[in-house]
Amino acid sequence: MKYDYYIADVFTRQIFSGAQIAVFPNAETLNKQQMQLVARELNLSETVFVKKRDKLTGRRVMRVFSPQRELDFAGHPIIATAFVLASIGDIELNAAITPALFEQNAGAIEVNISAEDGRPTFVQFTRKVSSIIDRFAPTTEELASFLSIEAGVIDTKKYSPRLVSCGFPYLIVPVFNYETVRKARFNYATWSQSSAPQTAAQEILLFSPKTSFADANFHARLLGSRIGIHEDPPVGSAMPAFAAYLCSFEFMQKGTYPFSVDRGEEKHRRSVLNLEMDHKGTDTLTLRVGGEAVLVAEGKMTVPD
Repeated sequence: MKYDYYIADVFTRQIFSGAQIAVFPNAETLNKQQMQLVARELNLSETVFVKKRDKLTGRRVMRVFSPQRELDFAGHPIIATAFVLASIGDIELNAAITPALFEQNAGAIEVNISAEDGRPTFVQFTRKVSSIIDRFAPTTEELASFLSIEAGVIDTKKYSPRLVSCGFPYLIVPVFNYETVRKARFNYATWSQSSAPQTAAQEILLFSPKTSFADANFHARLLGSRIGIHEDPPVGSAMPAFAAYLCSFEFMQKGTYPFSVDRGEEKHRRSVLNLEMDHKGTDTLTLRVGGEAVLVAEGKMTVPD
C-alpha cells in the first residue's frame, strides 16, 4: 500500500534548520515491524505514525520510531505531528489557540496550537514529570578527560555537574562558555576508564548559560558513548531532566520560569526550544515545551505487506 507522509523541520522557522521529523498521518494499518522498516528507510532522528482521532476520547495515538527502535516518549515529534496535522487540515484551526490531545506509549499529552489566518504558527505541549537527582558526579578532571575540554571551564560556582533522571538518566555538565560546548568531543577510551559509566547515564547534556544568540538563554548539546563524535542530536527529550536540574539549586526560588534553549549552529540545523516550568519545590514538575516548525516535503511511500 501507499502511504502519504510529510517532513517538517522542528524548533525552527528556517527551512533546512532544526530537527527533521517525518509524519505519517494515516498509519492505522501499519504494524510495528513495518513502522520500524519505514523509519530505518527514512533514516531521520524520528518518524511518527499517527492513528485517526478517537471519537470517544478525542486522542490521537502516535507511535515514534528512531531508525533503531521504538521510543516511548519524544518531544520533537509532538511539535512536528501537531504542525503537520494542522497544516493539512486534519486538525481544524478555528481559534487563536486550538487544543489537541495526543498519546504516546508514555501516556497522554496535552497540546495547544497557536494559529494566524488558519495556519499553525506555534505548538506547545504540557508534561508533568517526576525527577530523581543525584549530586554525585565524576570529578571535574574525569569529566574534562572524556569531554576533551579543560577542567577549569567546568562551572562549579553557580552550577555543578549532577545526574538527573525523569525516566531516562542524563549526566548534566555546566560549562562557562558557548565555545566550550561547540568544541567538546567525546572520548570513549577515557570514558570507559572513568567512574562515569557506573552512574548508568549513557548520555551527557553539556550546557552553557551563554549563547551567541539573543533568542536563547542556554546553549546545550548531547554527547555520549552512543552518539557519533561529530553528531549534534536533538535535545528535546533531555529538557525535562534539564528543567529539574535547574530547579534543584537553592538559588532557584519557587515560581514560574520561562526560558529558551538552543542547540546546533546557525549554519548547521540550529534549533530553539521555548520552555516554561512551574517550580513548586516538589519532585513533580510541570513543564511546557513549545516551538515553531516549517513544512519541508511531502510524498508517498510504498510499504509492502
